[in-house]
Amino acid sequence: MEVVVALKSLRLLPAVALAAALVCSAAGPAAPLDAGRGPADPVYPALGNAGYDVQWYDLAFTYRADTRRVDATATVTALTLRRLPRFELDSAGLDVRAVRVQGTPAAFRAHGEKLEVVPARPVAPGTPMAVTVDYTADPHAAGPHTGWVPTEDGFAVAGQPDAAHTVFPCNDRPSDKAGFTVSVTAPDALFGVANGSLAATVSQGGLTRRTYVSRDPMASELLQVSVGDYTVVRRTGPGGLPLRDVVPTRRAAATEPALALTAGQLDWLEQRLGPFPLETYGLMPADTDDPAAFDFTGLETQTLTVYKPAFLLQPEQKIGAHMMHELVHSWFGNSVTPTTWADLWLNEGHADFYGLLYRYDRGWPDSGGLTTLDARMKETYRHGDQWRHDSGPVAAPTAANLYDTQRYLGGALVLYALRQEVGEQVFDRIEREYLRRYRGADAGTRDFVATASRVAGRDLGPFLDAWLYGDRTPPMPGHPDWATGPATGRQRAFAAVPRGSGTL
Repeated sequence: MEVVVALKSLRLLPAVALAAALVCSAAGPAAPLDAGRGPADPVYPALGNAGYDVQWYDLAFTYRADTRRVDATATVTALTLRRLPRFELDSAGLDVRAVRVQGTPAAFRAHGEKLEVVPARPVAPGTPMAVTVDYTADPHAAGPHTGWVPTEDGFAVAGQPDAAHTVFPCNDRPSDKAGFTVSVTAPDALFGVANGSLAATVSQGGLTRRTYVSRDPMASELLQVSVGDYTVVRRTGPGGLPLRDVVPTRRAAATEPALALTAGQLDWLEQRLGPFPLETYGLMPADTDDPAAFDFTGLETQTLTVYKPAFLLQPEQKIGAHMMHELVHSWFGNSVTPTTWADLWLNEGHADFYGLLYRYDRGWPDSGGLTTLDARMKETYRHGDQWRHDSGPVAAPTAANLYDTQRYLGGALVLYALRQEVGEQVFDRIEREYLRRYRGADAGTRDFVATASRVAGRDLGPFLDAWLYGDRTPPMPGHPDWATGPATGRQRAFAAVPRGSGTL
């Protein structure tokens, strides 16, 4: 079902990958399988694969309501970077039935979190390689390490940070962004959705297939696919931006007050970060009454943020700052994707920074009763040494503490310190230049530092390195009286943050 509030023609792309011309390597024996293009990810070194650069994912999901299972086909179009007599995709928990390379059956072997593929003949370097994998998955029987979120009558997806490959075979590292075409087939009584814009709808034999195309490149962990009894609500945002919310039909009226906030939030944020960088935006409270199905409040799957059940039923003052946090990720995390997971502070620090600015701009006290960004940052600064002791430096996470407060409020504190050091006008120029320069691509901590230095006209490397990698919290510019408390060696109960939750 679709409710049209202010319908605007959607901007669509062809549902095929565009040709790409990238660097080719000389033919020769394949190098040992390694962690992908460039050094291994410092947080998840086992993810990522060598020898190719993914250009496009063509995914087809068919939800079987009788078995609650999903039959799927993933076609990965990649450009080979060297001769490949064999290669790997990241894949775990999928019942793989067949693999084809360039349309020809290939040998394959699942081991650990990899799918090793041996094509009938080696693939030459510089070749657009199409790898098709047929498989089945059970969203309702997945283990603790999964990107599937089961719902009463379907499923949703939450692949961040390291679980996209439990939903579809992929090169599961944030730097290998690609185009996506996603087809979702479900019984007519249900509605299948995915990222991007709706390109085609075909109904036959009691089933409806909806095909979506993402105009902008996307990292694997940002995929959203869902099936449920949904209503699609369309409206128009600032500058004519198409907005699409996907809500459980039974909660469409109740969630409308929250959904109606997005246009105003976009207007507020565009004044600070520039025009919205993606083709559309919307919210999707997944269709389930089981709060245990989610270990997050909201998750910034690209163009369609998924929310925990019932979260959006609360008053604006309870949810507005967190909605802003998730919206900021369209700029920091989606349009500009972190090169590695060690760069997560760029996503979460920015999301918390602007989420807090929005909170105090609206006059909403935080949970501690503080009403200004300065007061909140002073309180955060007090915990700085303890958090560095408990969770390491801001830009040096591990898999065990990736989503600790240090990456969220700790990251926001780094941005506040930078703004104090260079002034608000220069800080705003740094933000916009960083987003402009890396739009649709990936960027890491060194890229942000280089951009800040270039815009400020001086080397900010030593200043930011101390804030990002130091064992002690540096002095806060403009606030020589601010002090940190002692690091006691005791793990603070408030330090852990569920992924996607923010600290607002």
